[in-house]
This record gives sequence, C-alpha cells and structure tokens, in this order.
Amino acid sequence: MRLKHCHNFHDFRKLAERRLPGPIFNYIDGGADDEVTYRRNTEAFETCDLIPSVLTGVKDVDLSVTVMGQKLDMPVYCSPTALQRLFHHNGERAVAAAAEKYGTMFGVSSLGTVSMEEIAQQINTPQAYQFYFHKDRGLNKVMMERAKNAGIEVMMLTVDSITGGNRERDLRTGFSIPFRLTLGGLIQFAIKPMWGINYVTHEKFRLPQLEEHVDMSGGASSIGDYFTNMLDPSMTWSDVEEMVKLWDGQFCLKGIMSADDARKAVDIGCTGIIISNHGGRQLDGSRSSFDQLAEIVDAVGDKIDVIFDGGVQRGTHVLKALSLGAKAVGIGRMYLYALAAAGQSGVERALELMHAELERDMKLMGCTSIEQLSRKNLRFRNVYPTHIL
Repeated sequence: MRLKHCHNFHDFRKLAERRLPGPIFNYIDGGADDEVTYRRNTEAFETCDLIPSVLTGVKDVDLSVTVMGQKLDMPVYCSPTALQRLFHHNGERAVAAAAEKYGTMFGVSSLGTVSMEEIAQQINTPQAYQFYFHKDRGLNKVMMERAKNAGIEVMMLTVDSITGGNRERDLRTGFSIPFRLTLGGLIQFAIKPMWGINYVTHEKFRLPQLEEHVDMSGGASSIGDYFTNMLDPSMTWSDVEEMVKLWDGQFCLKGIMSADDARKAVDIGCTGIIISNHGGRQLDGSRSSFDQLAEIVDAVGDKIDVIFDGGVQRGTHVLKALSLGAKAVGIGRMYLYALAAAGQSGVERALELMHAELERDMKLMGCTSIEQLSRKNLRFRNVYPTHIL
C-alpha cells in the first residue's frame, strides 16, 4: 500500500503497521488493560445518527472556529502526543508543518522529541503546550516560564495521568525509553530494518522539554518510571488554581470526564477543558468521551470552551461532537499513523482527507457554518438521556 491509496484512518493504520517495528506500532495502537474504553471511544459514535436538512443553499462552507482564543481554519486540531520521532525521524516538525498548511492548532507534548522553541520558530500557527504536574513544584514553574518565553498560546495540563495506565501490549514487547525489548520485540525490529536505519542515521533521540530534568543516559527511566517517580499524585484543585493564575492566559485541563470536574475547572479560572480519557490508555472501563460530552456541555458550555478528544476517525464523528456542543475536536492516533506511514506528506494527506470529509459532510447536512450544527441534527438509537432531550 502506498500513501496515494490511503483514503481513511484504517488505511493509514495498515500502512503504519507495515512500516513500524511491532513494539512501536503497538505503543501507538494499544490501550490499557482489556482496551474496552479504547474501543468504546469510537463505537460510541455509532449510537448516534445524523439528521440532514436539504435545499438550504450550501455552495460555500465555512469550517473555521475560534477556540481558546485561537482562530482555526478547521474545527480539528492535532492533539499533543509523545515520542513522535520514534514514529518518523522528523516527528513533531512534520506534524507542525502539516498543521500550519491547514491552518489549525498543533500541540507539543512535554514528552515531545522536538523543542517547543524550534517549533515556534518554524511554524506560524497556534501552538499548545501539554505538560504534567511534577512533584518538584519548582520544575512546574520553570516549564511554564519556558513555554511563555517560547510564545506558546495555550497551556494544556493533563490531569488524568498522575500514574501510568496498565498498557499490557508494551509490557509484552518490553517497550520503554530507552528500549528494553523482549526477544519477540527484538525480532520485530530486525524484520523492519528501514526503521532502524532511519533511527540511527538521523539526530539522536531526545526529550528536549525534559532533558535538563530527566537523566536520559544509559540508566534513564522508562516512560512508566517517569510517571511513577516524577509526577505528583497528590495534585489537587488548589495546586492547579495556582498554576492557572501563574500562567495568566489560555489554560485548559486535558482529561476531564465529569460535569462536576468541569464546573471546578470553571471555578478555578480555566478557559477551556478537553473531554478525554487519554485515548483509552489510562483507566480502562471508563466512559467514552462522546458519552460524556452532552452532560458536560450542558453543565459548563456557556462558561468555558469545551473541546472534545477521543476515538475520532471520520469527519462525521467530528460533526457529531460539534453538534453536541464541542467547540473543536482533537485527533491523535489518526495523524500518528499518517506520520508513521509517510512523514509530513502523510500528515498532510490525513488533514486533507479530514478537511474534504468535513466540507462534503457539512454540505450534505445542509449547513454552511459550524455554528449551524446543533442537537437538532442528531438522534440517539438507545434510551435518550434526559440532558439530550
């Protein structure tokens, strides 16, 4: 399969699987425990049907939105994800450049492999910085100051990962940073030699957001150890409130799944929340993001920007989330598979397809702007929750 034959999420996934060693592919592809929540994130969309209108005059469609103070040309942005140069040697550079081409926001992770400063210098599109709350409170302050100095527009604090999820696929292959592979994992690398050639012939793998604070030499911690040893499980709402005041700008919490927590985010001064269960990679058995969206929008949607993230594979998934009240939608695995498949051209292809789907589906829905989408466009197949009626 070649890039030109990739027409959807599943095509990119297949091509990524062909090109990546098994342990790395499964790091992207896997979830926690039995992966129930991971599967449910996408399956939840199938309980909801779209109701189109006709004869509305849809020659021109405006896909732009404003979220977290940022004007985006499409209501989909590239969520921050870790370790991107493991998937393609250009990593975040490729994703950021593709996001700029399509006029949307790019998120860089504190576990990113290209520095936020380099991305900020190379792209002219809104950039969000995702980080974790560390036991070292001084480190938290230093990282926020660095992001401010780099010109980051949006701060995203992940709040659902105070400890690492039980990702059994990684345990079976021995995936970690640095690599501690099982025999089966080593064999998977051996049968994908091009990945290894690219890995060793390009710049050394780094975590530039953390390298001054985490020893990445021979005895470096694995990602699991980083979550266990450096992140602070005692984090509370008052801790986050201090960070919101310190940042004094667009600040959102990533990993909100309850209406009560959404209200607390409003109370402490956050300007946005991201409804997310971390792609099913943390607490297995938790609700899907889509199942919780309407309840949270009803609770705080007029007070804070509600952003949706989880299981999105199609333009119609995006339209369903927007119709329920989300201001924008984040994608992760979709662009990571595309990145692994073909670098920047792969991510551009993924965003091109998403843009085309959104424009076509908006016309078929009878809508010319995102503001026209509403719950009138939806019907749920199962028992109707009272907050949707």
